[in-house]
Amino acid sequence: MSTTAIIIIVIAIIVIVVIAAAVARRAQARRIEQQRVQASEHRREAEAQALTAERERAAAEEQAAHAKQQHLAAQERHADAEQQREQAEALKRRADELDPDVDADAAERDAAERGQDPTRR
Repeated sequence: MSTTAIIIIVIAIIVIVVIAAAVARRAQARRIEQQRVQASEHRREAEAQALTAERERAAAEEQAAHAKQQHLAAQERHADAEQQREQAEALKRRADELDPDVDADAAERDAAERGQDPTRR
């Protein structure tokens, strides 16, 4: 082979290597850009999920507060009802004490037979 042919072959190999390196760099740059896009999409999705989770947490806290408020109101109503019942029993006992037609001892015996405290009818 002549020297010129060898030089042309070496130059052709160098050109092919340079082209292959450029193609490899472009392919790597494309992969990196795809990874960036994918990472950006994941970040957006994670942010949307975090916002949804925060809304759900706030709604759950609001629901819990409402339930607690209702529970407290129910306890208060129960206590009021118990107080009214006790007042009604006290009034009935007082009425029995005042009524000359009611035998207070018999009322106490009846309450005892029913298993009730005679002072709490």
